Amino acid sequence: MPGPARAVLMCALLLLGLTVTNAGLAETVTPELQRAEVLAGMAAVGLMLVAVLWTRANPKSTEKVPLKGEQGLVMADQFSEDQQQELAWGSHMLLTATPAASVLVLWRKQVVLRRGLISQDSFQPGPITKRALERDQTISLVNTTLFPGRAEFDTMLPSLPAIVVCPMGKEGAVIVGGWSPRCFTRSDERWIEGWTQRLRTTLGAGEVSSVTPDST
Repeated sequence: MPGPARAVLMCALLLLGLTVTNAGLAETVTPELQRAEVLAGMAAVGLMLVAVLWTRANPKSTEKVPLKGEQGLVMADQFSEDQQQELAWGSHMLLTATPAASVLVLWRKQVVLRRGLISQDSFQPGPITKRALERDQTISLVNTTLFPGRAEFDTMLPSLPAIVVCPMGKEGAVIVGGWSPRCFTRSDERWIEGWTQRLRTTLGAGEVSSVTPDST
């Protein structure tokens, strides 16, 4: 519970205690006293409600998981300048504006971008990624410990706690790994989906080199 919420709760309990004490010490019960007791009791309950709502509005943030990887940027080098700028700009925004720790772009069965925390292992799409491509639908693994198939993303970065797979039709996908379980909000997912659609148009305007970052 945040400090201000605790202070409000203490005031509410103090007010409620004084109200009960005042009623117990009164020699006679008059209509005026009853009205005052009711108002004081309602005020105490109202302050308690404020403390509860304050606590819910400020939930404890999930701590980041210590991920093993090196900060880096690996991009296919035979894109046009506009395509490279789009990949660089979009991946940078995901890493700075969302809880993303690692970004991987898969295009026409090739890994064309890795950024953030990266590994040197060769990534191959598994059942989860293939299902996203087939259905052309975003798949969000809010807590990977609950999904047996999470091992397919270990070559992207080991032990990612949260993953969003956003397809570009059947052409490819943007895969984003988060720092902690349930770190991606619905707003973050929409942001990823919006950039994925834009990236699909940009990359579709030209051919991708057969040389991939994983083959170097």
